[in-house]
Amino acid sequence: MKNVANQRYYLVREDVLTDAMQKTLEAKHLLSSGTVSSIWDAVKQVDLSRSAFYKYRDAVFPFHSIVQERILTIFLQLQDRKGTLAKLLETVTITHCNVLTIHQTIPIQGRANVTLSLDVTSMSCELDDLMQQLKRLDFVESAEVISSGAL
Repeated sequence: MKNVANQRYYLVREDVLTDAMQKTLEAKHLLSSGTVSSIWDAVKQVDLSRSAFYKYRDAVFPFHSIVQERILTIFLQLQDRKGTLAKLLETVTITHCNVLTIHQTIPIQGRANVTLSLDVTSMSCELDDLMQQLKRLDFVESAEVISSGAL
């Protein structure tokens, strides 16, 4: 997957979207509104394959959701050392990002994977700056943006 920070974004009229993209938007709306409770139910209702849904779900958004939401998901590989998660979260806090979710794997062979979902509405720096700050932490082996609702 390409790094989101290096991609360009376009505003495109609905009528030029592929059918799969339009159906993905419909399925996402069904899920967010609570009309259906699972991806399987949503894709079935709009007559879309699950693979097409997964292909487009992080790539197409209604314009109003991009304006309102600024959610960023970052995947990091950390060295397993005492206090690393606390230092990581301190860096995120300094940039005025709000942590929405944290998922950390059990450390194996001295490394742990961490996935952070952040609300970046009030972020005090550019995405590139945040990523560079995270990568400069001596215990961070890799850091990459895996999805974004608005950047």
